[in-house]
Amino acid sequence: MTDAASLTAHPWFFCGIGGSGMLPLATILKGLGAEVAGSDRSRDQGRSPEKFAWLEEQGFMLYPQDGSGITSAEQTLVASAAVEDTVPEVVRAAELGCPRMTRAELLAELFNASECGLAVGGTSGKSTVTGMLGWIMYKAEHDPTIMNGAVMKNFVSPDSPFASARVGKGPVFVSEVDESDGSIALYRPAVALLLNISLDHKTMEQLRVLFRNFLLSAEMAVINADDVEASYVGEKVPDALTFGIDNPKAMIGAIADTVEYSPTGLRAAVIDRRDSSVHPLILAMPGRHNLSNALAAIACAAAAGVPVEHAVFALRSFEGLARRFDIIGTSPSGITVIDDFGHNPEKCRATLRTLKAHEGRVIAFFQPHGYGPLRQMGHELARTFAKELGPDDIAIFCDPVYFGGTVDRSEGSERIVEMIRAAGGKAEYVPSREDCGKRILELAQPGDRIAVMGARDDTLTDFAKGLFAALP
Repeated sequence: MTDAASLTAHPWFFCGIGGSGMLPLATILKGLGAEVAGSDRSRDQGRSPEKFAWLEEQGFMLYPQDGSGITSAEQTLVASAAVEDTVPEVVRAAELGCPRMTRAELLAELFNASECGLAVGGTSGKSTVTGMLGWIMYKAEHDPTIMNGAVMKNFVSPDSPFASARVGKGPVFVSEVDESDGSIALYRPAVALLLNISLDHKTMEQLRVLFRNFLLSAEMAVINADDVEASYVGEKVPDALTFGIDNPKAMIGAIADTVEYSPTGLRAAVIDRRDSSVHPLILAMPGRHNLSNALAAIACAAAAGVPVEHAVFALRSFEGLARRFDIIGTSPSGITVIDDFGHNPEKCRATLRTLKAHEGRVIAFFQPHGYGPLRQMGHELARTFAKELGPDDIAIFCDPVYFGGTVDRSEGSERIVEMIRAAGGKAEYVPSREDCGKRILELAQPGDRIAVMGARDDTLTDFAKGLFAALP
């Protein structure tokens, strides 16, 4: 196991330091005392200037993405596995002989160096559950370090507006862990939490192997008893703690006839079947999937020694995450705008079902997070929009996000829109996001909910806020 102190003994350089996975990791490393610099294509292109200004205020040295920040063989370059060898930082690091690590490799080393690592795995819900679990451990006075892919509203302050990480002094390290690149195999958690398994970046058989090994690598496993695939993978995992809404055998569950959903939150009685105790849960986040997320966080905290009673009470003050069903506001004419991270079929399904559980037409804007993922999950994504939206609702797709590179762009959003229509849904393809905004404003009527959905692009929030500002 790597000692965390050895990771701070030399300088680091992050390629893409403003990314949702890179920024919190850079924050944690700097919080531990390391010298951290970085570059980002978004900064060079003038996007999200406030984020990069804040990074510089925090003491991060930022450079153009032209290789000029790589000056010493002692620097370790942190770059996504997807970063091409032609990127100037990668070229310069190779010339100097700098060591190179992926984001996941560095995170795993930091995580494994902690005394008590709580790892949140699964296809959907990881960031929300990581935020919930981190807040529970914080309120339980464990002073945790938290690594998240989203801004945790509870930890936002004037000094920390981009709080996707928290650096604590306690032994607990809470982190979401990613299966999409196989890096989940690198982690050695005290508690491994498995939320769900569905098709995303890999085949189902590949996912089953990865998640089974993940559970077996931990001192204790926590498994979603409602998810068929998660239950199957966890069948032979000894002494696992289970949670669920529907499964009566789940050790941490919700009493069905006590569950109440509203457009902005939920209430339920949580039962700990290990001792038959019952605890009232009040959560300021809507949707059945968030009840499941809350039970997951409560169960994982219980596996780490936090009483269920304390965990349930902590979640009363949980404020949620940016871009996770984040309600921007409701206009005077009664049109609500929601900013959401939904980008794969499972996440989109959860968001759309939460919207459809209450009255009002839905205008679902979707910006795919890349051409590659769109090819991988296009059919299921189209089925999700066609099935979950009603005859009065409409989906509007723009072109996938593209910040440069050599990716194949021959198949885009128009194909998904055609499939939605073929399945009986109502959808439109409008290539540019700006024009999508104009079209949404043309369509919007009192009582509508406008959902802005997508990932890997911070400016989606600006887009959602711009739509809200333009509403009557």
